[in-house]
Amino acid sequence: MSFIRESFSEFWASNISKIGILFLAILVAVSIYTVTTLPLDFGVRYWYNPVYWVDYPKSAQPEWINIFLSEKLMSHVELSISKASGIKPYNNRFIKYYNVSYNHECNQFPKFITLRISDLLFYRRDSPPIVRFYVTRPDGRTIELYTLAIETISSNATPPFRYFSMEPKRILLSGDIYLARSLVSFLYREFNISLGTSGVLEVGSEKIIFGSIGGDNTFTPLIGRYVFSAVLICSDVNDGIGMFNVVLGGYVYGLMGTDVLGRDLFQGLLFGFPIALIIGVGVSLLTTFIGAGLGIVSGYIGGRVDDFIQRFADTINNIPLLPLLILLSFIFGGRLWLIIFVLVFFNWPSLTIIVRSMVLSAKASQFIEAAVAIGASRLRIMVKHIFPQVAPFVFAQMIFFTPYAILAESALSFLGLGDVTMPTWGQILEYGFKNGAVFLGYWWWILPPGLFIVYSAVTFVFIALGMEPVVNPRLRRWK
Repeated sequence: MSFIRESFSEFWASNISKIGILFLAILVAVSIYTVTTLPLDFGVRYWYNPVYWVDYPKSAQPEWINIFLSEKLMSHVELSISKASGIKPYNNRFIKYYNVSYNHECNQFPKFITLRISDLLFYRRDSPPIVRFYVTRPDGRTIELYTLAIETISSNATPPFRYFSMEPKRILLSGDIYLARSLVSFLYREFNISLGTSGVLEVGSEKIIFGSIGGDNTFTPLIGRYVFSAVLICSDVNDGIGMFNVVLGGYVYGLMGTDVLGRDLFQGLLFGFPIALIIGVGVSLLTTFIGAGLGIVSGYIGGRVDDFIQRFADTINNIPLLPLLILLSFIFGGRLWLIIFVLVFFNWPSLTIIVRSMVLSAKASQFIEAAVAIGASRLRIMVKHIFPQVAPFVFAQMIFFTPYAILAESALSFLGLGDVTMPTWGQILEYGFKNGAVFLGYWWWILPPGLFIVYSAVTFVFIALGMEPVVNPRLRRWK
């Protein structure tokens, strides 16, 4: 115990060690937070599901970038309401209003406009409801955006009737023909401007809805309060809309922005923390256990056992890693367990060879001969007497294996050989390079995953450097 305390004191005396432990604590804390907040099948259920990200802005920068810009970029906005803002009777029917407001303060137009309703409930089969969507601009002008008519109900169904409960009804207004025709009427009625459907589509619905018209028919953003309304025309007072959403595509989103599919890079980067930790720690533990164990057995037992282990280790050391990994990836697919298996399989031989040479030196010491003389078993000698002699070196190598494994997985994922069922930092980098993020200037897509890879590797390098005085007697401050 005295040796352990002295070793820890020697390790903790270095500032590099303290920084490494701090970095490791952050890495572990973020990994625990990610595992407890995101589902374990996040990759399959969300990350690689393009439908999930359809209402997210594409290639949006991080929101904090506005701190450094004199002209602020429009943030991504999602408005929602679940209760009617008002209700009134109308010709034996009822009209329910669902209103959401938005203050537009940026000098840009939205990238897209999406309307979404879910859980539409009604009771009368012979009179299904109608939903009309409007927007009232800051200048008081109102535009009809869309009309949604519900189909006739089958006679086999029983009330109440529920629509869009499993999947919301999503209406993308950008490029919609119905809206284009409505905007043609709006421009002619309000501004006496004749612009055909093709002209409206060419200008863009977002510019007309959110724009003021200049003398040369140019559109500039109209600043002020916009009110989006879903008007439910129904026959039963109990009919209603479960949720009404308006999505306005912005130019900045979240802490890390989005990629070309609209995926939130912050969530993908978060999920990379536990993956990096699992790969690094898993590979280092397995490699160290196998390599050190076989090295101790080879060096102490000797004979044919030694020859077999050493020849097998030499053979593995001479097999090229990358071609075999490519072959296995084609056969089994790029799975996490396969990457861990291959990295362990090709890295234990080097440790075995080094540990064997250390065991041969320790084997000739007097305390080992004394243990043999009193009848100690081979297993006891290897565990109780030889392993403590090589343990500091083995633990140091285990720490060094961790950043190697993290960098190796990132490199394999960057080459397209990673696990396609979960996002990793290497895969995010690979997808960014594949889509030209470097040439397009999407720095938020490239720099964060690269920095996180370096951060995780440097963490264990610092810890390994802090352990160097413990392993090397010449660097120790205690004797």
